[in-house]
Amino acid sequence: MRVLHFFKTYLPDTTGGIEQVIYQLCQGNRELGVESRVLTLSSDASPQRLWVADHEVIRARQDLVIASTGFSREAFALFSDAARQADIIHFHFPWPVMDLVHFVSRHRRPCVVSYHSDIVRQRTLLALYKPLMQRFLAGVDRIIASSPNYLESSEVLGRFGGKTVVIPYGLDRQAYPEPSTERLTYWRGRLPARFFLFVGVLRYYKGLEYLLEAVAGTGWPVVIAGAGPEEANLKEQARQLGLAHLIWTGRITDEDKACLLQLCHAFVFPSHLRSEAFGISLLEAAMYGKPMISCEIGTGTTFVNLDGVTGMAVPPADSPALRRAMGQLWENPALAAELGANAARRFEEQFSAQRMCEQTVQVYRDVLQGR
Repeated sequence: MRVLHFFKTYLPDTTGGIEQVIYQLCQGNRELGVESRVLTLSSDASPQRLWVADHEVIRARQDLVIASTGFSREAFALFSDAARQADIIHFHFPWPVMDLVHFVSRHRRPCVVSYHSDIVRQRTLLALYKPLMQRFLAGVDRIIASSPNYLESSEVLGRFGGKTVVIPYGLDRQAYPEPSTERLTYWRGRLPARFFLFVGVLRYYKGLEYLLEAVAGTGWPVVIAGAGPEEANLKEQARQLGLAHLIWTGRITDEDKACLLQLCHAFVFPSHLRSEAFGISLLEAAMYGKPMISCEIGTGTTFVNLDGVTGMAVPPADSPALRRAMGQLWENPALAAELGANAARRFEEQFSAQRMCEQTVQVYRDVLQGR
């Protein structure tokens, strides 16, 4: 079976949560008889074709970006050619240009859509895009949601419940590097014995401004690992609040991320908007057996992190509530250890990459059989 994944960004150019999901599907599905390719956009599409691990990546040159939507004239021809060689097209939503390419190409291949998120911020553009979006989603064979929470809370998915299945994201622990003694020693020498950790791209919906407010005056060490468009604003806020106990790492390697996840006391993930549909970083924290703090925003974050079981869920954009939850974990190491152990068990039961791949391949087979 040959599957073509189509999304606006991918490795090695970008390393976000959706990219990680696509990577896990491409690699894990090989053992299940699926040959995967990825078509994506790149601002520097040279070479046009390359290999990431064991799957091919085709990169169309990105011409411009408007409202987080990349556009490429080259993508139309590349998609048509790649679709002819595929048995199934696996789209990754949202990306309006993807819908347009789908209709223009007239490829007539069975289609599966991973619905990663509602469109939250671009409300004006959504009004213009909505007719195309509705037609696109109505025409595909199957839609995959990442959590029952998101399926229940999304107005868009509610219209397509009959063709939507829930397959939680999963990770493969073996795909993460084992930290070397040298790197662990490096981070132990740089960091305090206990610290809170955030890992992710510094975007508007991550809620980090509330995290900074929450730790003001506490002295709790917080490591913020990642880079992104909000970095300068957040550092200025930290300066104004006098937060000398923050450690900014910038973008880090996978080995360094593994070190930080292994060493941290607890993981804080304060995303406060529905743009955060799941939280792959939460899965990583659970995989390493760490207690988590997240916000209840009606998405997969509180499917991964069960309040009172694997960590704590607090109201979004609520710095005092975030401070109280962090205080509980900081002052009660036994509670933190218990919640972390629960998180590790739940990860093994619910969120393995193998489970995600097997369920996704079954969707592929059902779609092909239905055709």
